[in-house]
Amino acid sequence: MHIRVLGSAAGGGFPQWNCDSPRCRAARRGRLVSERRSQSSIAVSQDGHHWLLVNVSPDIRQQILDNTMLHPSGAVRSSGIAAIALMDSQIDHVTGLLMMRESDEPLSIYCTKRTEEDLRTGFPIFEMLSHYCRASVTHLPLDGHSIEPDETPGVRILPIPLTSKAPPYSRHRQDPRPGDNVGFVIDSPDTGKRAFYAPGLGEIDDRLSAWMASADIIMVDGTTWTDDEMSKVVGGKKTSRQMGHLPLTGEGGMLDVLADYPLARRILVHINNTNPVLDPESAERARLEAMGIEVSYDGMDIRF
Repeated sequence: MHIRVLGSAAGGGFPQWNCDSPRCRAARRGRLVSERRSQSSIAVSQDGHHWLLVNVSPDIRQQILDNTMLHPSGAVRSSGIAAIALMDSQIDHVTGLLMMRESDEPLSIYCTKRTEEDLRTGFPIFEMLSHYCRASVTHLPLDGHSIEPDETPGVRILPIPLTSKAPPYSRHRQDPRPGDNVGFVIDSPDTGKRAFYAPGLGEIDDRLSAWMASADIIMVDGTTWTDDEMSKVVGGKKTSRQMGHLPLTGEGGMLDVLADYPLARRILVHINNTNPVLDPESAERARLEAMGIEVSYDGMDIRF
């Protein structure tokens, strides 16, 4: 199984267009150029030709240009992207669908019923696409069963309901239910190994811990280093936990969680532009390296 990280940053990317924090400034002016990141997305394939795009960030056009396996091949109008799976209805995970409106065929999209509802009401992308290529929607199961999209042979994903917040435009923002946000367990039929992917993760319960314990590769939310990071760095009003992201540090933080799985390959995804781990010379990055925890980057290849 092959996973390519297309985008490794949280919403806004790194550097963010309107942010002049020290790290964004350094990335814009030269010192952290190699750490630049686009917004969160991965692509998954078993055969190297048919790719399942997991989330479609606003940066999808550049991500396709940067990853040749997604380029047109054969037909004049074609793509290595065979199907799309959405984990939620967040702006930074779905807006790129509008960039794909030139498709000759309806976009084959897998998402939960709750996500589809948001994308037909609060943020009606599916209705917008109905005037262009259209969207063919298949609901992801939430009953513990896997799904293997017909368009991507050999790629099997198991949706896992997560505790996180629906976006502000969702009609059920204040009424969280299973299906607002999911993680994926991705199985490799060739090796019997599995990866767990969850770029948005607010809480971890025993059920979720069991899935993480079963994974050979754990790719999880690394949005912020501390819970109050946004307010300290850019004057934000919400904590990381209030936004639905478990911070890396603090009691019960993501680093404490990942310490329980030392045998797995552990990779942080969805890194916010305020997070000090974006500086490879920082003490925070050194702490991750000492723990054997990786920071994802755009173009990162994972095979298992």
